[in-house]
Amino acid sequence: MGASSAGVGVGELPAARRWRALPFGDPSRPRRLGKVAAWLAGVVVVVFLLHLLGVDVRGWLSSLWDALTEISAGYLIAGWAVQAIQTTLTAVGWYFILRAGFPNAPLSYLQVLAAYAAGIALNGFLPANIGTFVMLLMFVAIIPGANFPGVLGGMVVQKIFFTAVGTFVYLYLFISVSGSLELQLGFVDDHPGLTVLILAGGGFLVFLLVRIFWRKLRGLWMKAKQGGAILARPRDYFIKVFLPSLGAWIAKLGVTAIFLAGYGIPVTFHSIMSVIGGNSLANTVSATPGGVGINQAVNALALDNYTDPATATAYSLGQQLAITAFNIVFATVLVVWAFGWSGGKLLVQESYVGAKAQVSEQKEKRAERKAAKEDDD
Repeated sequence: MGASSAGVGVGELPAARRWRALPFGDPSRPRRLGKVAAWLAGVVVVVFLLHLLGVDVRGWLSSLWDALTEISAGYLIAGWAVQAIQTTLTAVGWYFILRAGFPNAPLSYLQVLAAYAAGIALNGFLPANIGTFVMLLMFVAIIPGANFPGVLGGMVVQKIFFTAVGTFVYLYLFISVSGSLELQLGFVDDHPGLTVLILAGGGFLVFLLVRIFWRKLRGLWMKAKQGGAILARPRDYFIKVFLPSLGAWIAKLGVTAIFLAGYGIPVTFHSIMSVIGGNSLANTVSATPGGVGINQAVNALALDNYTDPATATAYSLGQQLAITAFNIVFATVLVVWAFGWSGGKLLVQESYVGAKAQVSEQKEKRAERKAAKEDDD
């Protein structure tokens, strides 16, 4: 279907900006080929200069190729298949959340799946989770009558399960740290007073955090209740959102298990939980696109008891590159299928521009709040 049927008229969107240095959109074939040749020559020059400066680019590329070829094609195909299941099931939950919030708006599952897949693909190589903002703005564009706070409220609902299961992963890793629960219970027996004090302090800290965040979220939630309409029907939420989300999370564990096995790393519940928990923390604190770099360091630490650092790093890099490549291809196919080539390209481009504006606005607001707080102090 075309973009106009999705609620986004191609004619309503401004023309895409064409960069003269890039070959895309240039009507002259000789100029396009010349630009491609110029870019290739520029890459060769840069690599040569880096080599003169002592940067082993060839060695890095060789290591990268080794990381990708250490896993067999069978594991790659299996990992990609399960990743597709994860994406489609997560989009099922999104679809029913949006259908409940905007019941009178024409919306198809394919459109929601395409927008969600596009956001996931962009997050793989863009910083600051811009892909998530792109996805939300695509939802606003394809749903007549939708607004950003309403769609953002839908994301709050969509994150309920994943926040809960993420907490479960952290608790499991905390309980299993240092090897056994017995060691921790031994501390409780030896220091009962200190244990009570720690628990009381932790409870009070949780209470303060809940109060602080509730004050900030309450106003937003009042505006975003439309996106959370499905919560008024617990049975629908459980069947249409919770269960698909559970299936998507299990598929996520499956992807991790497949790639661990592909790199010869023991697949156990603890090794999978260590990787999942480590990646979650890395993505939270990392400002790099897709958490590149910090993910590899965290995975090497998490798998210290299962394999050597070189293998752990190769696994982490191989899985990240393979899944990112698949997400890009999968999203491209879905966006073209759902909105057409021209409509899909313009929809993603305009949503990306809006997403960058949203991120910049958030940064400015945080800076203003910080400056106001400093003035008060």
